[in-house]
Amino acid sequence: MRRLMIVVLLVVAAFIGITVFRNAAGAPRDINVVIPAGSSLTSAAKTLEQAGAIKSSRAFLTDAKLFGNKDPIKPGEYHITRGMGPESILKLLQSGRTLQRFVIVPEGMPSILVQEKLMATPLLTGEIATPPEGSLLPDAYSYTRGEPRSAIVGRMQKAMQTALANAWKARKPTTAVTTPEAAIILASIVEKETALASERRMVAGVYSNRLKRAMPLQADPTTIYPITHGKPLGRRILRSELQAKNGYNTYRKSGLPIGPITNPGKASILAVLDPAPTQALYFVANGSGGSSFADTLPQHSANVQKFYALRRSRGEM
Repeated sequence: MRRLMIVVLLVVAAFIGITVFRNAAGAPRDINVVIPAGSSLTSAAKTLEQAGAIKSSRAFLTDAKLFGNKDPIKPGEYHITRGMGPESILKLLQSGRTLQRFVIVPEGMPSILVQEKLMATPLLTGEIATPPEGSLLPDAYSYTRGEPRSAIVGRMQKAMQTALANAWKARKPTTAVTTPEAAIILASIVEKETALASERRMVAGVYSNRLKRAMPLQADPTTIYPITHGKPLGRRILRSELQAKNGYNTYRKSGLPIGPITNPGKASILAVLDPAPTQALYFVANGSGGSSFADTLPQHSANVQKFYALRRSRGEM
């Protein structure tokens, strides 16, 4: 009897050893595996085996019974790294730490391009309309396989609402805007007028000064927006377009446009609510990626002539 017990124990030990050995090497490479909703541990093991993440579903299930706990597995897409063993894979599936992908919305991307980007992003689901301009906060947003595009838009809009509310609470008395909505509109202009972080508050200061003096903003991006709805114009602005009467063109309209012209980032919103202390009323490109600022029209005209001379020397005019 004692000899029989020893034999049984040896057989069991051998079986366990073989089971562990079969899966000991772990995943042969990095693999993404989708565990469908409603999967049992048995069906998940078969999915893992078919994907090549484990060598044997039967051995995996034996490992799970011997070394795992009773926590249920969770559906989703998982990234299994090379060498990950069965116990680690089981814990991963039980944790629900699914693979996160990211869609990046850069500062100043208009809603029409955000909509196109999301529609072109693979593994998302559902149709979306173009969100209202200025309602989305540019940032990097994570998503999982099969997530609705509308859910991503919802997170972008909530992020903008939160960022705007926080910025508005911290606004300085020097700001020229009187409502959060106006802050977004002016921030969208600042966003389109400069790509330099160091210039944002200065550009905001110029436009704040013009608003306080009831001067037209004369911002080129506001002329372009009703033509392209945020997409690049790809050419110079026509004189007739500068004269066009609409709710956006600040060459013919006093005050702010009727709405945002892009989705501004946090930095531009903060710049509008805390503009640089300056007397400047004008600015023009300096040909080096930045701007030349001026307090008076004669100074501005001189800066414009310098810019034109630089362009002529480069053969651009």
